[in-house]
Amino acid sequence: MQFTQSLWQSIEPIYEAILDHPFLQGLTKGDLPREAFQFYVVQDAHYLRSFAQCLSIAAAKAPSDDWLITLNEHSSNAIIVERALHESFFKAFGITQEQVYATPLAPTCMAYTRYLLSVAYGCPFHELLGAMLPCYWIYWEVGRELEKQGSPEPLYQQWIDTYAAEEFGTVVRQVLGFADQIAETLTEAQREAMRAHFITTSRYEWMFWEMGFRQESWQV
Repeated sequence: MQFTQSLWQSIEPIYEAILDHPFLQGLTKGDLPREAFQFYVVQDAHYLRSFAQCLSIAAAKAPSDDWLITLNEHSSNAIIVERALHESFFKAFGITQEQVYATPLAPTCMAYTRYLLSVAYGCPFHELLGAMLPCYWIYWEVGRELEKQGSPEPLYQQWIDTYAAEEFGTVVRQVLGFADQIAETLTEAQREAMRAHFITTSRYEWMFWEMGFRQESWQV
């Protein structure tokens, strides 16, 4: 069994909870409140800036030039490609990019981004790769699963199409390949450290959709 297969087995209950979440159910049914989706997209714009930073740090720590080049490309695309997607949503919402970035981070978004950045700055490459992998992999799996049902709401269908696309799948498969390759060089303790981050950020992925659904705010 490849290491990434064992990683996925570690989060199967989390992934099932993600698929059952009312945010994603609302995307396919088309009845997710527009305000919840807007809240999520704005917070996701904040998240992706930090994720792009983590990718650049991962590139700097990468064990080969090829990996360095690929991860830097992913960092650029996280800003360029994802920003284009977000901006199309912002236009539909009637909000500007300035308004988006003036919006404070919700508690979960702040916690998730700070966790990723702490791993990026403080941990070796393989642990950072484990922490970043759910953002790639879970979104691809979710996109492909939701594509089977589709959505009557064009904005929600656009979101689904983005993550179900073969272009995104190609990117995900690259990162999965990196994870399996580096796992072969690791001790069991190192692989378990990688798994621990993978499980933690998979939980954060569920929490991020929960944050959007509840339009989470600071309580005090």
